[in-house]
Amino acid sequence: MATTAKHLDLPGGDGARSVRISSPDREMWPGITKWDLARYLAAVADGFLRAVGDRPVTLQRFPQGTDGEEFFSKNPPKGAPEWARTVICTYPSGRQHPQLVIDEIATAVWAVQMNTVTFHPWPVRTANADNPDEIRIDLDPQPGRSFADVVTAAFALRDLMTELGLTPWVKTSGNRGLHVFARVTPDHEFLEVRHGVIGIARELERRLPELVTTAWWKEERGEKIFVDFNQANRDRTIAAAYSPRPLPGAPVSMPVRWEELSEVSTADFTVLTVPGLLEDHGDAWAGIDDAVGTFEAALGLWDTDVANGLGEMPFPPEYPKMPGEPPRVQPSRKKMEG
Repeated sequence: MATTAKHLDLPGGDGARSVRISSPDREMWPGITKWDLARYLAAVADGFLRAVGDRPVTLQRFPQGTDGEEFFSKNPPKGAPEWARTVICTYPSGRQHPQLVIDEIATAVWAVQMNTVTFHPWPVRTANADNPDEIRIDLDPQPGRSFADVVTAAFALRDLMTELGLTPWVKTSGNRGLHVFARVTPDHEFLEVRHGVIGIARELERRLPELVTTAWWKEERGEKIFVDFNQANRDRTIAAAYSPRPLPGAPVSMPVRWEELSEVSTADFTVLTVPGLLEDHGDAWAGIDDAVGTFEAALGLWDTDVANGLGEMPFPPEYPKMPGEPPRVQPSRKKMEG
């Protein structure tokens, strides 16, 4: 017998909203229900909206919970409430279609009603969906590296970004890595921003050659921390701050203060624990909207590397062939074919 739907009352842009949650007892993780997830988002609304507000968002949905099948919704799900907004996005193929924009927490809770677990916002605002206002650097530890190693790389990245006139903010990925963000003026389109991120990644690799790699092919990374520069591409997104992840224990991608980073464990931050932590300690990213830098110095790193013979890096496989891109062939296969 189906469980009776529940309603969650939430503030809205023009008054209170009442969002219906059907199957509220459905387990999204073992012991954590769809209703729990809806209430979680309501509890972290301010920090979550600071991360996703006024941005196109891709929804990662799990109709039978995180142990079941998943899919990504780029088009807004059918039945979106009348207060939900959309914006047209252009994809690498050149095609365009609308994506959901989350301007208020009721829209996010409605997305939970549609079995969304993870929210993936674009690094742009709706007024200019072609020029990022945020850079996002994913530090991805390869097998053999610990979370402590990622923390070491993150501190070095913080110092580098600060030298470049940026204000870096760090969060756990919700898995094994860390994400470092910085707000920038939206003066450059995606390809330019990608080049600046490659410039930062290569400089970090030069500073920590035994720890960090920019090698796109996994077979070349070894036991290092990969700086995933391709997350800076159009239509490539990273889980939002405060977004749950579909992993055991219901972890959350959690903003942390730099001075606390060495002491944290990713297991500390879950759908069940984060509301209390946020209430006790506040949002570690509360000042991010007031810390906007320019990207010129990072682009200068790219220009210097190009002048020294370092060119374009590989693009993701779904991308069309890009100017100056090296062949998309695994190095080992290339040697075999050669």
